[in-house]
Amino acid sequence: MDLTVLAIPVYFGGMGAEAVALRARRSRGDTTAVGYERRDTLTSLAMGVGSLLLPQHLAKIGRYRRPLMAAAAAGAVAGAPAVTAAAGGLVLSTAWAEATTGNRLFRRSGHRRDLGDGAVALAVAVAGWDFVYYWNHRFMHEWRHMWAIHVVHHSSEHYNLSTALRQAWTDVAGTFVPYGALALLGVRPNLILKARGINLLYQFWIHTELIDRLGPLEAVFNTPSHHRAHHGSNRQYLDRNYGSILIVWDRIFGTFEVEVEPVVYGLTENIETFNPIRVALHEHVDMLRDVSEAPSWAERIQLMVRSPGWAKRWRKERAQRTATG
Repeated sequence: MDLTVLAIPVYFGGMGAEAVALRARRSRGDTTAVGYERRDTLTSLAMGVGSLLLPQHLAKIGRYRRPLMAAAAAGAVAGAPAVTAAAGGLVLSTAWAEATTGNRLFRRSGHRRDLGDGAVALAVAVAGWDFVYYWNHRFMHEWRHMWAIHVVHHSSEHYNLSTALRQAWTDVAGTFVPYGALALLGVRPNLILKARGINLLYQFWIHTELIDRLGPLEAVFNTPSHHRAHHGSNRQYLDRNYGSILIVWDRIFGTFEVEVEPVVYGLTENIETFNPIRVALHEHVDMLRDVSEAPSWAERIQLMVRSPGWAKRWRKERAQRTATG
């Protein structure tokens, strides 16, 4: 069974313990101890449940590539660019995902490299997954069609263990650096799945304000302090600290930021809703609306593959041009 499913009792136990500890701190007069907000927590839990149940069903969309390609073509002919973008994007993302699974790439390698099932192989799998995760996480902040998926995780204005469970439902729409590529290094597919579970379990405990700096560990590992900064909407914290288990990738590739000033959690423009469906889809809807309003395919493609900040500036400039005639 999936490690993340087996860990569900740990998740709820951890959240309960954290809530009690935060309440105790507040009772002692600690005004910085922000507790759980019921609606926010329920939304995070709903997103977590959906992230376990929906992706495996949504992945089946790939079976309908011909109808999707027909819809993309029809959208192009009928002047409905949002339909073309959505259908065409799903064709590309599902085809890429199917072509790069660990099982498929391991078979394609002819088993010329096989690290086996030992401790060394697991260590390579975990470190390799972490490295690929860094780049996928970074691209999820830098490419808008990927941000439309990941924004869900940043949409809470609170930061506690329930925030770790606020996960996306729409991974099927993403074009990821394939974790299956680890199979080409000789990592068996079953170990790739174990590495995924270890990675996700590690990320749970760093979503807390209860734990301060951790001394020398801060130099190598991602910690609650580093990840608090990642969740900040403060300007200096935007698009920083992408690592999952290890923070060394951020130090190497220039995306590290130390937590200094108090973190303001959430988005630069918060969505003001606890509706799970709106949380899951709001950026996809906004992106496709922009695509439908853009005058050319050059701009439409940029609105999907450039950064969320670029899209925000595009909307602002377009509004100014419209206002001035």
